[in-house]
Amino acid sequence: MVEALTPSDIAQAIGARLAQEGPPAHPRLTRAMRDEIAAFYAARANRPLWVDVKGVAPAGQSIIARLGEADEDGLDATAYPVPPAALSDAAALAAADLQITTSAFLYARDARGGRIDARRLSNLIDPTLDLPAVANVAAALSAASDAGKALQDFNPPHAGYRALRARLRDLRANAEPVASVSIPNGPVLRVGMSDSRVALLRERLKLAPLSDTTYDATVAAAVSEFQRERGLRANGTLTPRTVAALSAPNVPRLEANIVANMERWRWLPRDLGERHIIVNIPEYEMRVVDDGKVTHEVRVIVGRPDTPTPVFSDRMQFLVLNPSWYVPPSILKKEFLPKLASDPGYAQRRGYEVIRRGNQITVRQPPGERNALGNIKFMFPNRHAVYLHDTPTRNLFASDRRAFSHGCVRVDKPLQFAEIVLGKENGWTEERVRSLIGRGERSVKMEQTIPIHLVYFTTFVDENGKLQTRDDIYGHDRRVRAALGLDG
Repeated sequence: MVEALTPSDIAQAIGARLAQEGPPAHPRLTRAMRDEIAAFYAARANRPLWVDVKGVAPAGQSIIARLGEADEDGLDATAYPVPPAALSDAAALAAADLQITTSAFLYARDARGGRIDARRLSNLIDPTLDLPAVANVAAALSAASDAGKALQDFNPPHAGYRALRARLRDLRANAEPVASVSIPNGPVLRVGMSDSRVALLRERLKLAPLSDTTYDATVAAAVSEFQRERGLRANGTLTPRTVAALSAPNVPRLEANIVANMERWRWLPRDLGERHIIVNIPEYEMRVVDDGKVTHEVRVIVGRPDTPTPVFSDRMQFLVLNPSWYVPPSILKKEFLPKLASDPGYAQRRGYEVIRRGNQITVRQPPGERNALGNIKFMFPNRHAVYLHDTPTRNLFASDRRAFSHGCVRVDKPLQFAEIVLGKENGWTEERVRSLIGRGERSVKMEQTIPIHLVYFTTFVDENGKLQTRDDIYGHDRRVRAALGLDG
């Protein structure tokens, strides 16, 4: 206990500290944030929140404990300084209160996605952030029975985030410094074939060692399971892609990728919607989720690495049946106009209409079987001008890697999806939608808009509790790791 102190002594010390030095210095604390902290204390007459005349109060101790465990949520505990244990006078208590408030505020912002500026990583990443103010953080923590838990609750509430958090904990607890096993390139292997690499495969897949170099059913089954977990065609055949995937990230890289993917969960709205649509770009999958359960899942085709699908959230509002396709300016400039210049009949042979207005050229592909959008498109107007749509080249859905588009998302089984989003209960059956195909362009407004999230998760836990990894097709993992300093 600090002798002969009163709460007003601590308040006066806080006021003096703020007047002379301001809030505690921190490299990521901007002038605006420092002013916000000072204004917050001024509004409460500089009364302390986390200390009293006895030292750090229980709520403050709970916050300090959570700050020290920030690594559990993929954050950096060293980024949130805490006061020393020994507090000898009013000035030290004042500094401690300010430090706890400042570090808790930074933690809460980071937990909500404020640690890095995602838009600087790519102009095709539009996070939905809800960064809290100092007063909001302080109010939430001071009103809670467990201030530390209330601080942790600023992290994403989503099941996908929590599953990665648990995997991060397990990985760190069980990590063993085992050297990676490298599988050399070689011929494709199928059951019954013999190859010297089989011994390495057995070691890599944690099978019992044998002197026999036969690629037997046991090895093939282990390879098939590995392929399934990596999103490869799970046929048990050792292909060049499987060999490349077997050179898996070592524990530090896997840990970094888990943290990078946890970070991207912070970019999503906290409420995804009781019913929502989620497209995981690196997984090439789309799901409809109702009350936490997947009720519809199909393959999708996403943007090529040079024309990536953007990452953002929006609301699907309407559908267009038998859509026309107006060639986007980027495709028109890079692809269409050069072909038209070298072959004046190019557009007509492919059923395009070229519309000239002065120096302006617009190219339209009318509705029909050859239309690039297929028979239907699903609209959620956005600055990227992307949407979901059907496609006439449905054979591409059979590919394992489905990054073929110019940025929009092509959806398998689009008429079934139309029934889901328009509502069978509203009279929109798949049969009714099908009956309108080929009968003229028509917009259909949805009775209720549906949140849609185009996300980028290369590392995730599937419905069976298995950790899954996918190729970093756009390099977003690499950019996030670099921004978080995880590649050093």
